[in-house]
Amino acid sequence: MNNKLIYLITACCILTAACTKKLDRLPTNDITPDIAYATSAGYKEGLAKVYSAFANTGNVGGTGSADIPTQIIADEGNSDFLRLYFNLQELTTDEGAWTWQNDAGIQGLHEMSWSSINPIVDGLYYRSFFQITLCNEFIRQSADAVVNGKHFSTQTVDSIRHYRAEARFLRAYQYWVLMDLFANPPFATENDAIASFVPKQISRADLFKYVESELKGVADSGLVAPKTNEYGRADQAAAWALLARIYLNAQVYTGAARYTDAITYCNKIIAAGYTLHPDYTQLMLADNNLNTDENIFNIVYDGTYIQNYGGTTYLIHGPANIPGSITGCNGSWTGLRLTQQSVQLFPDYSGNTDKRAQFWQTGQTLAMTDMYTGTAGFSTFKFRNVTRTGAKAPHADPAGNFSDIDFPLFRLGETYLIYAESVLRGGTGGDAGTALNYVNALRTRASGNTSNNITSGQLNTDFLLDERGRELYYECFRRTDLVRYGKFTTAAYLWAWKGGVEAGTAVADKYNVFPIPTTDLSSNPNLKQNPGY
Repeated sequence: MNNKLIYLITACCILTAACTKKLDRLPTNDITPDIAYATSAGYKEGLAKVYSAFANTGNVGGTGSADIPTQIIADEGNSDFLRLYFNLQELTTDEGAWTWQNDAGIQGLHEMSWSSINPIVDGLYYRSFFQITLCNEFIRQSADAVVNGKHFSTQTVDSIRHYRAEARFLRAYQYWVLMDLFANPPFATENDAIASFVPKQISRADLFKYVESELKGVADSGLVAPKTNEYGRADQAAAWALLARIYLNAQVYTGAARYTDAITYCNKIIAAGYTLHPDYTQLMLADNNLNTDENIFNIVYDGTYIQNYGGTTYLIHGPANIPGSITGCNGSWTGLRLTQQSVQLFPDYSGNTDKRAQFWQTGQTLAMTDMYTGTAGFSTFKFRNVTRTGAKAPHADPAGNFSDIDFPLFRLGETYLIYAESVLRGGTGGDAGTALNYVNALRTRASGNTSNNITSGQLNTDFLLDERGRELYYECFRRTDLVRYGKFTTAAYLWAWKGGVEAGTAVADKYNVFPIPTTDLSSNPNLKQNPGY
């Protein structure tokens, strides 16, 4: 089967499901569930729609002003999950600023002065709930009581059971996104009544318990073994990877550290046979679907069949002033730039001694002397829409508009860093020597030799935060990492234009989470705003 078929089944279809303030709403569709799920193929297509919601865009609102903001819909690329998520995870940190201040929602992100009304904040919130709504409906229609009445073969019933587990994983992922960014969102599952239920708000700690339980449940029963599923679909390792991630951040979410549990699930992933891909510069290329040695679970993009201006298309066009001959597209939007603090995490930012330093310097100043000037700050060509041989993307569109690069939501490089940090923070089940070996494995890959390896005396938590900045930049981790380290809002770490000041300044702690959209507050009496907004 084609590597990207699970996404392409529905790539030419419009996402017609409604994204709504009521999370229990059925997806709006002329085809009723009893027709759509009448066959085995119908269930496969339904699952494909759940997956493709990660990569497709469009006006998924359709039910009124409380859905995805009209400013976002006006540029359909902005309704893509990854573009919205990237903007909140990266543009709020030392890793990014966007040149065009008149773009809806941009002003206030890097300055960390957003209000309770921001189209990008609202857009990510509603996009996540849109995907949860799709998951809830698929899970509802794939329940044993529903499937058993359709007289499918044993093999089909077993396949649907696996599909259902995957939908539960995807729902848990989106609830994790909401838990991480919004803390206390509304909550609904497949068990809530359709069209007559107004979701109640769930606390961050209780949502953590729910996500943890769902991930353990599907990992133990339903998801297939690591590396045995079709490309682009979740397996046990994906659930383990998300468990390791939530345990690393558990103290933020619940007040209680869970570093031992993080190590446990890192060990499961490593024992499953994943290895580092030998060349870091090949991680974000158009044929990175071949990187199954390291990548655990990806959002799949395709330059012919999945065309929008979000996703990795945003990450090849967005970086400022990089020629299209390098990024494999028809040119730069002159948007994305990094602060000097992010670049200077690399002692040598030329890329000669650390291949991860993929920075475009021509015509750019190192210092971000102005937040909204396209030449102020280096940009990066980490994402390039060419293959590892330098050839055109496999499904390149002739105009050069769209990307073939898949985006890894989980890869082994992160697992190594979670293991190391969890050991240093007191978790058991691992050891300092192994942690050092994992960190040095990343640095050896980056340098091509052991010249930049570190000693045990150099390995501490501050070093690991910097190493995460070197290894994982532009992969949507930075905000979460800085919050965990207590450096996102405080004066403990300053970067250019943090707080709207060129030298950087501390901001109020309320910015550690984003506000619940005012549109949802006005339509759902069960919700309370996050403190400070």
